[in-house]
Amino acid sequence: MPDPIVTLIVPGRDIESFAPAAIASLRAQTEPRWRAVLIDDGSVDTTGDIFADAAASDPRFRLLRNDEPRGLGAARNAGLAEVDTPLLGFLDGDDELTPTAIARLTGTLAETGSDFVAGAYARSRLRGDGYAPGRVQPWTAAATDPARLATTIAEHPAAASNIVAWSKISHTDFWADLRFPEGVAYEDQIVAQQMYTRAAAFDVIPDVVVHWRLRADGTSITQSKAALPVLRDYIAALRGGIRVLHEAGATAAVVARLDLILAMDLPPLQAIAATHDDPAYSAEVESFIHELRSLPEYADARPDPSLAAALAW
Repeated sequence: MPDPIVTLIVPGRDIESFAPAAIASLRAQTEPRWRAVLIDDGSVDTTGDIFADAAASDPRFRLLRNDEPRGLGAARNAGLAEVDTPLLGFLDGDDELTPTAIARLTGTLAETGSDFVAGAYARSRLRGDGYAPGRVQPWTAAATDPARLATTIAEHPAAASNIVAWSKISHTDFWADLRFPEGVAYEDQIVAQQMYTRAAAFDVIPDVVVHWRLRADGTSITQSKAALPVLRDYIAALRGGIRVLHEAGATAAVVARLDLILAMDLPPLQAIAATHDDPAYSAEVESFIHELRSLPEYADARPDPSLAAALAW
């Protein structure tokens, strides 16, 4: 096998129904010079066995196991310690890469030398007997289309709407002092804004590089916002991302994030709060709204109400 140029960090817990597809999507890459660190985060199903079989049959896979669940942040941080390639990226174990994803992302960085590159992604939903991806959502398209090479958050503030870990590939040395928060949900949002504000330059490309699975059983963290602890982590992540942008002086990016939060994040939370049996839920949502309104950038926010409808697509 040729020497790998990129390591993908692939965490998962209790995803036996989805892990084979994630592994297959790596094996199907048109760019073969990759390595993957598979991290079984304390699974009680056969996820660990699926990961172990992949590592035993293909030397490009390396297996790490956590006896007890530690969460996505800790799992990704453990994977970062294993990276010895020039480039690194992330893939959640219940999602899938498109066949040309690694080739397009690494090829773009080879052309530009930017700190990282971000691609588009599409949500996969259960349709019939399997999952099928839909269209690229409008906020993702705004962040990635058209292609922009060697740009900055000041030049392209809409990039801040792409807050997931797994749509990007970075130069490994860019992560020297970057790590994910541990013990909380939505651990990638603050890190994404740190990436945008710290980068000397980054690239965005409109290619769909990941199919992000919306689980039919509703068990993913993003489908659990009615739980008060998840809500608190969610708001903390939104608040933290805004703070990173604000402290970096990225005013236009703060406005772009406010536009999206007001149009897309808050309406579902307010709907849940209206019927939630714990008054603390409504109090958390109202406190966050009050906090957003106190921001100096709030006056410039222009949320597009049509974005909320896109959530159901």
